[in-house]
Parts: sequence; C-alpha cells; structure tokens
Amino acid sequence: MSEPAISQQRKMYLKKRKQTKATVTALRIGILVVLFTGWEIAARLGAIDAFIVSSPSRMWNTFMSLYHSGDLWLHVGTSVMETIVGFILGTLVGTVIAIFLWWSNFLSRVLDPYLVVLNALPKTALGPIFIVWIGAGPSSIIAMTLAISLIVTILDMHNGFLDTDPQKIRLMRTLGATRMQILMKLVLPANFTTMINALKVNVGLSWVGVIMGEFLVSKAGLGYLIVYGSQVFKMDLVMTTVLILAAAAALMYQCILWIEKIMKKHLGVTV
Repeated sequence: MSEPAISQQRKMYLKKRKQTKATVTALRIGILVVLFTGWEIAARLGAIDAFIVSSPSRMWNTFMSLYHSGDLWLHVGTSVMETIVGFILGTLVGTVIAIFLWWSNFLSRVLDPYLVVLNALPKTALGPIFIVWIGAGPSSIIAMTLAISLIVTILDMHNGFLDTDPQKIRLMRTLGATRMQILMKLVLPANFTTMINALKVNVGLSWVGVIMGEFLVSKAGLGYLIVYGSQVFKMDLVMTTVLILAAAAALMYQCILWIEKIMKKHLGVTV
C-alpha cells in the first residue's frame, strides 16, 4: 500500500518545526562559542585575572595533561561509577518504599512525619556520621548519594501514587480487582510520568551527593580533584573539573531523555 499523501499545510508545519529546532540548536551552540571566546579574549587582554578564573586555553591544556597522564579516566570513572550506583539504588529503593507506603495507609501515616523531617534535614550533616559508621571509602559516598536522593524519590513517587484517579480505582475494586492488580494494571502505568520525572531529578541529586561525599572523603574522583585544586590554588584544574562534571551530568541527563523517548515510541507510554 502506498503511503497517504501529506497535505501542503502539513509540509509547511513540518518545515517550520524543523527550522525552529535548527535555530534553537544554533543559538545554543552560539551562546557557548560567544561565552568561551569572550572569556579567552578577556583573559589574554588582562581584563580578568586568568590565575583566578582560568581561561579556555588553560583549561584545555589542563584537560590534555590529565588525559595523557591517565588521571582523567581514573577520576571520571570513579565519580561516574559512584553516581550510577547511587542513582540506581536511590530510584529503585525509593520506588519500592513508596509502593509499600501506598499499599499500607497505616504504614504511611506512621512514617509520614519521619519522611518530612528527613527531607528537611541538611544531608551534609550526615556525611561525617556515614564515614564513622561505614568507613572512609566509596561506600560512604554512595550512602551520601542515597541520603540525598532517596527521600525525594519516596515523596515524589508516593504523592504520584496517591494522585492516581480514584474513580478508576473504585471501578476496579467494584469489578473485583485485587490490590496487586490495581497496582500493576493502573497505579504503576499511570505514574510513568512521575517515574521519569524522578529519574531526571535524581540525576542532579546523585551528582550532588557524590561530589559532596568526595569533598569529605575520597582518594579519587571529580570532587577530589576540585578539593585538591582549590587547596593548591590550581584554578585551571578546578575549572576544568567543573566543566567535565557538567558534561558528565548533561550526558547522563540525555540518557534519561533517550529512555523517555524509547518508552514513548516502543512501549506506547505517554510521559
């Protein structure tokens, strides 16, 4: 069968949308080019102190030095591994606990004030406690990541579950559905949007937890490089590490967008 012909209005709409997308991409790249070019020119002309704020060329030289020495992959790999482990644990454990809270209203009422207090507690205060309890190493850093992302995930997912259409739940109960069937057939599918949003939020929170943990205790990682660079006044190293950190976080966020797109395209999930 031949494909149906596309109307002229549809062609115009697709062309305009493509042009808008290209313009947005060009402007994004242009902003970066202008920013880094202006930064480099200001540093070379002495308008800013390159020792304090570094410059793109100095950061590139630092990046290549890290690359050739082999330290780049050691520190990036360490932070990425800790972030991914903390991200997966925070998302999975938080979702499972949220399911238990939705399942048991009594349990939800008991734990609700504790969740509120833990969410309001500054997580940096827990860092030294984790180091004493777990020891100085990656385990403490992952625990720090969990402390930051877990409570937020529980609260977001639990609120999403509670907001599931009560009319549909009542209808399924009337038809004799069990609580497990309501969970699997209605609550979880209806909250794919909440899950994707939780994943997006957890990307940033996981990186915050890892960097904070590496500030407190680490022998490798991007947080370690930032602390070391600031202690010996190597601002080129600090600024380079911050840019590497931004690139790694953006790449991880892009992976979540790919997952969202795959769910929309192949699983028919509307998120």
